[in-house]
Parts: sequence; C-alpha cells; structure tokens
Amino acid sequence: MAEERVESRFFTEVRRPSVLIVAAKWWPLSARLASAFVKHGCAVSALCPAGHSIAKVSGLERVIRYTGIDSLFSLRSALTITRPDFIVPCDDGVVAQLHSLHSSEPSCRALIENSLGNPAGFPIVCSRERLLEAAAQLGIAVAQTCRVLGPADLALWHRQAPMSVVKVDGESGGNGVRICGSIGEALAAWRDLSKPQGLMTGWKRLLIDRDPIALWQSGNRTGREITVQQMVQGHPANCMAACRDGKLISIVSVAVLAADGPTGAAVIIQRIRNEPMEKAAILLAGKLKITGFFGLDFMIAADTKVPYLIEMNPRTTQLGHLEFADQGSLVGAFSAHWCGKPAPQAENPILARSIALFPQALKAAASRRHDSSYLDVPWNEPALQAELKLSPWPERQWAARLYHAFRPIDRAAAVEYDKADDTNATATRVVPRRADVAVR
Repeated sequence: MAEERVESRFFTEVRRPSVLIVAAKWWPLSARLASAFVKHGCAVSALCPAGHSIAKVSGLERVIRYTGIDSLFSLRSALTITRPDFIVPCDDGVVAQLHSLHSSEPSCRALIENSLGNPAGFPIVCSRERLLEAAAQLGIAVAQTCRVLGPADLALWHRQAPMSVVKVDGESGGNGVRICGSIGEALAAWRDLSKPQGLMTGWKRLLIDRDPIALWQSGNRTGREITVQQMVQGHPANCMAACRDGKLISIVSVAVLAADGPTGAAVIIQRIRNEPMEKAAILLAGKLKITGFFGLDFMIAADTKVPYLIEMNPRTTQLGHLEFADQGSLVGAFSAHWCGKPAPQAENPILARSIALFPQALKAAASRRHDSSYLDVPWNEPALQAELKLSPWPERQWAARLYHAFRPIDRAAAVEYDKADDTNATATRVVPRRADVAVR
C-alpha cells in the first residue's frame, strides 16, 4: 500500500508543468507572472540577474543567475539544468537569444519550438515592418509603416504627412521610439537611433543598468532596422494572448488610461472587449503558429474607432497575471490547457472599471484616477510587495547612484488619455484601492 502511495505521488508530480521564466529587464511583470504560475500548480524556475524582484516570489523551485559576461551560456545552462516543459521569455532581448540558440544549438530546438512556436515565424515577429506586412495581408488594419534606409525615405514620407513615429527594432518599454512633428525632428531621430551600439554602451548597460544581455546585444546589433510609422491620432490599446500551436487559448484586451510617458508602458488600464483586436490576435497566432504568450499594440482612431495595429511584442506583457471573473487569468488558462484541463475559475477576480498596475502607477505619479482604480498589489506576496515598492535594484547600487549624480535619469511625465468607450467596458464596479501602500 505504501508503495502504491509513493507511485501515485510520483505520477502526480511528473505531470506538474515545469516552467522556466527568463527575465533580463527589471520589470515587475516577470515576478507577477512567476507568482501566477506557482499559484496554478506549475514548478517554476527563473533565470534573472542578481537582485531581481523575481527572487522574492515564494514557491520557486530555483533561481539561476543570468550572468552578463556570457549571457547566452547562462541561458543554455539554465535550459540544461531545469529541463522545463516550456520557457516564458519576459523581454525582447531574451526572445532574440532564444532565436539565436535555436539556430546554433540543435539540442535546444525542440524545447524552443515547444515554447515559442514554428521557427518559420521567428524572423517576422522580430521585424516590425515584416510583421505589419503579414498582418495587412491578413486583412488587419495596420498603421502605415516603411523602412528607413536613409534621409531620402524620411523626406519622401514627410511630404505626405506632417507627423511621424520613428522606431528602431530590438528595443522595448518605449525605448527606441521618437514622435516627430517635422522632417528635422525625424532626421535627428534617425541619426540618433542608427548610431552603432558599441562595446562602451554595452559595458555601461551591464555595469550601471545591470542588463545581463547588454554585451551580447552589442555584438549582435549590426544594421538594426529603423522604420517610420504613421501617427494615428487616437487612443492606445493593447492585448495579450495565450496560444498553443497557433490556436488561441485566451486573450485580454485593455485600453490605456495613463502611460509612463507618451511612448512608455501603460500604468492604468481599463479592460475592454474589442472584436477587431481579438480577431487580429487570432489571425496572427494562426499565421505564425505561435505558442506561448504575445502582445499586440494598437491605436484606436479617434474618428473611426478602428484599431490600427502598430507592433507586436513576441513575449509576455503586463496582463498575464490579472484575474477576471469570466475567464480567470491568461496564466491560469495556459497552464490548464497544457495539462489538458479546463481553465480554472478566478479566485480573486478584479471587478473594477480601471486597474492601476503596481507599482508602476504609484511610481509614475500617473493620474488622479488612482483613487477610483483597483491597485493591483500582490497581497499574498509580502516580500515581493516590499521589494516592488523600492526603486529597481540597479538604481540602488553605488555605481548607478554615482553615475546618475552626473547624468540624471530622464523620467518622462505620465500621460493621461480619455476613458475608453463605456460600451466596451466589461468591469462591473469600482473597488477602492488600499490606502496603506506607499512607495519608498
């Protein structure tokens, strides 16, 4: 009888999905995602730089250090040590490293394909121009976008439109994006974004920003693609989707009520239902045979209300852990689907009309809407909550404090947007935020 109990427990444990979460950026989303996977019964390990907030999540199997001298070796070693069922990349640089490993390491290919999907789509998801071309061919409304090879391309563009958005691939969180109101501004943005990312920049990002993949990126960023994009006047919105083998499992769509600067990430959001946005996610997931998580960014035109796709994030975004009464969370749905089970019901669903993402909304001093928004605090993770109240770990180190004493961090002022169309809102009531949360 005892042997039967041991055998039964063994089979229960081996069926538990094993997840490796890989984070190079110091964004809170990776820690929130890890906590959600633990909650839904997954065996979670993490690869991250020293001092990362993800290490404060309770219930992790192990935390492996993402070293900056040979970050690709760190990633390859983590795959060997943890032997996960799937990998969850939390930023674009990690996705690029996984694509590189797929090309160079045959032993990693099956796992990477099992985590990201069909490799035929890898070059498309990492190119803004190619991604939007593929979307347009599927009938998705996209913001007009053109690759910039030189000043003549920008001059031609500005003959037809007074404003533009100049972007460089490979950046995230609003970095590498310039809103330009004239040809002069566009040319200046192009010159700035087309500067080579040399080793000195890489070492600064490694030693001051503690970015573990900075040196690797410096050696692999030759000829980064720069594009100029139509400036759509309207309201920013985005969605995050969970899928497997190109089939959608679940999706969350939101309108942005406040953002960390005009090109920065959302800090206060409102859940919406938007059929064209969801259809775009379904079509692209099917076209590219995506597995895992991805996000789509849109601008909803002020006059026509048409959502124009502006780019894809080929990895998880800020929405994965949020729980809603009618569908639970994306993490819960994905984990259950992996195990062949129905999606679990939400234990603590968010019922508010708007959600202030913690700690981003507080640190951005974003909006008067704080008092009417649900503040998404991880109450069940006190150590993580305390860590997220602080400035990111790199900014607390002596090297960064000394560096920024001479070169202060340029923090963009928060930007607010009009409320989303009430007919699209799915929330039912306002939940006041807890008043005892402070940021130190």
